[in-house]
Parts: sequence; C-alpha cells; structure tokens
Amino acid sequence: MTEQKIGQKLTEPGPVSPKYLWHAGELVEWDQATVHVSMLGWTAISAVFEGIRAYWDPDRQELHIFRLDAHLKRLFQSMKIMRMTSPHSKEELTQALSSLLRANEYQGDVYIQPLAYFAGGIPGYLAVLEQPGVVLMTSRPAPSNLTSSKVAHCNISSWSRISDNVMPPRAKAITNYQNSRYVSTESRINGYDFGIILNQDGKVSEASYACIYIIRDGVAITPLISSGILESITRDSLNRLLEEELKVPVVERELERTELYIADEVFICGTSVEIQGVGSVDRYQVGDGQVGPITARLQSLFNQIVRGGHPGYADWCTPVYQDQKTPV
Repeated sequence: MTEQKIGQKLTEPGPVSPKYLWHAGELVEWDQATVHVSMLGWTAISAVFEGIRAYWDPDRQELHIFRLDAHLKRLFQSMKIMRMTSPHSKEELTQALSSLLRANEYQGDVYIQPLAYFAGGIPGYLAVLEQPGVVLMTSRPAPSNLTSSKVAHCNISSWSRISDNVMPPRAKAITNYQNSRYVSTESRINGYDFGIILNQDGKVSEASYACIYIIRDGVAITPLISSGILESITRDSLNRLLEEELKVPVVERELERTELYIADEVFICGTSVEIQGVGSVDRYQVGDGQVGPITARLQSLFNQIVRGGHPGYADWCTPVYQDQKTPV
C-alpha cells in the first residue's frame, strides 16, 4: 500500500518540460504558450480531454501511438455531448500529434493529452450551443509499468459514481474527474492505492481513474457500460485480447462488491494505469495476493502489441517516425 501521506512534500525534482506543445493549430514553444489569467476557471467547466499513450520500440527505433483513431473518435464524441464543435478534422489532429511527438524528439514511452475547451471564460451556467472549441495537445515522458509485478490495494469508496442523467461518464470531461478525486483522496487517506466506486444501484462501477475486471472460474467479468463507466478504449482492447488470444470468455454484467472479495483475480485497466493486478480489496486478499496468471499473460501480450510487435494488431499502432513527410 502507498506510504506517502496526504500533503507530504515531495523532494524529487519535477519533470523536464518538453520543447513544444500544440495549441489552436500551431506548434508552440513550451515557455511561450500563455493565456491571460482571467481565462482560468470557467474554461474547465465544459473542457474534455483524452489520455493517449505512445510506446517506444528500441529494436525498430519507432514510437507507436496506441489506438489513436479510437481516442480521437471519443474526443469528438465528448465534444459533441458538451455541444462543442471542432475546428480541426481527425486527420489534421492525427498529423499534428505526430508532428508534436517528432518535434519533441521522444525516444521512450510517452503520455499525450489532447484537451478541448471553450475560450473566452464563458460562465458555466450559461448555455453554449454548438460553439467551436480550442484544442490543446501536450505530451510528457511516461515509462510503462506493464512489466511490473506490483499490485494495487483497493477499498470500496463511500462516494457514489456519477450517472448519465447527472454528469454523463461516457464524456471524458474535466469536471467528471472531481468524482474520481474524491474517491482517490479518501483511499489515500485510509492507506489504499485505489478506490472502487459503486453506482447509485450499489453495483460495482469502476476504480478511480480505471476500469475493473474480476476472474472467476476462468471467466473474465467486467461491469456493463450502463453501470456508469467511461467507455474505455483499453477495456475494449482487453475484451478482444482475452477472448481471441487468451481464450478467456468475457462477460459484461452487473458486478456485486462481494464478488471482488472471492474472485480468483482482480485487475484494473486504463490508459494511465495500463493493466495492474489487485492484491486486496477492503483488506480481503485476492488470490495469493500477487498478480494472477491470466492478468500476467494479458500484461505480457499487451506489452508486445502496443510496441508494434504483433502483426495481428498492427492497425492499433500508429508509427510516428516511419513517415516524416508531415512538416514540423
């Protein structure tokens, strides 16, 4: 379990800023990317974003963006839910993102965050109907944890998951993540790594910042989309890999909290967390308390695929340096 205390001062040096970010159609030097302080606050009310990973293959000296098309499709869907239009096409953002990574000369794993927001500081209580958003894309080094044997220790949170009639979870919106922050903070205070959120019906929804699976009797079980979860691209990928590659049946259904206590394996997944085994829930040990065998196989397979090493899933990986015709 985590030992860092809430409010504890970190002494490690902060990350080094990249050379460039992409803002409103242009590559901009990091230190030159500024907006007026009065724009802070209300711009976040309707802001939506994506978390995307790119993985480095040292053998081929190539950087692969994982499932870029799916991430941009979800970004546009989130914008639509917010009644925001995009001034850029999917093709333009694809080229821009590749140019950004090349300009920053990455030769390692990377986390990318496109963000779309309404400029002008429009108050959150005013209607905004089909107005264009501003798109910002940033990137940072983010080494993968797919080869780590570390497990997470989780608790069932006292907070409930937001619902589609409140703040729709399928929109990857900045404001939705206050729900996750409440859960995450409560868990950290009580000595856990992640909190698991129940929906308004008392069924398992997801972990803070991640989707969740259990393995029982050789079957992978994960909550329904209608359980209040983000329509996760990682989850969609793992459903396919479990069934097609590992021959593990996947069942999407409502999940009770006590099923977590008696599961053979539990793991969480998402772009940031990737795939991480769960060692305990509410201090009930899961399996032998270590990464389970199916979870370990899935981690290994996923690590191969995201680095462009599996020809059957080449369409999931967009190479960055292979085609350098796009101008920086």
